[in-house]
Amino acid sequence: MVPVTSAARHKPPAVRAFFLAALVFALVRTGTAADPASFRFAILGDRTGEAQPGVFEQAWREIAAERPAFVVATGDMIEGLQDDAAPAEWRELDRILQPFSRFRLYAAPGNHDIWSQASEILYQRHTDRPPHYSFDYENAHVTVLDNSRSDELPAAELQFLENDLKAHAAQPLKFVFMHRPFWLIDVAARNPNFALHRIARQYGVRYVIAGHLHQLLHLELEGVTYISMMSSGGHLRASGEYKDGWFFGHALVEVNAAQAGFKIEELNPPRGQGRVTRLTDWGMLGLAPGSQR
Repeated sequence: MVPVTSAARHKPPAVRAFFLAALVFALVRTGTAADPASFRFAILGDRTGEAQPGVFEQAWREIAAERPAFVVATGDMIEGLQDDAAPAEWRELDRILQPFSRFRLYAAPGNHDIWSQASEILYQRHTDRPPHYSFDYENAHVTVLDNSRSDELPAAELQFLENDLKAHAAQPLKFVFMHRPFWLIDVAARNPNFALHRIARQYGVRYVIAGHLHQLLHLELEGVTYISMMSSGGHLRASGEYKDGWFFGHALVEVNAAQAGFKIEELNPPRGQGRVTRLTDWGMLGLAPGSQR
């Protein structure tokens, strides 16, 4: 406790109150009386890849009700792949997103978003972001990479990632987003010797998150959490079974200091059953028995 001086003790009540308020403000500004910032943000999976009508819109309505600080999407925002159809598809996406414009949206470019030079220009025009970039929010650092046109992570993206993480080494909580989960086989095989993982380990990345598959998968390797996001609109493949990770939904990330907790939220009816789980309830083979609630 900081003592109040005798001079302050004998001031009139209004002056004394002002003095104490100024002291509290100073303590908060210097960080000695303030807890580390906490906040929440949402993650969306792919909108397209045979987009299912109304799913993306419902996902946004449910996210908006949770009032996240920002939203990150793992890509495939338009159906794409055709230069002549892309401008109208981006205008339609702008229309869908307009009611949610109060939320900051960050997206990783997917293979349905960028496939040519013309499509890259459109992507930057409508997202107001380059294909790769990064940002800080409170105590978190987010790096967004571009593997929209490669089944791997190109050397230039790896170099951008390393330079970016080096420049933001002081941030205690680091997330890396991209579209294609090219890392899946290496992580599942417990192979720590691929370049992305080595960089992630060296610079303290905690989470690597991708889309593309439309299936929720959760893997861990040497303290790095790898996540493949469920669909937020693109068609469901394979079994279509919830327990196997095939469902429509989003993730809500609760950040507190250098920790992050993930809630996996299935869409409510009519496009889901509103089931909520923790990320740790899931693995690379689906939902653990007894984890659904």
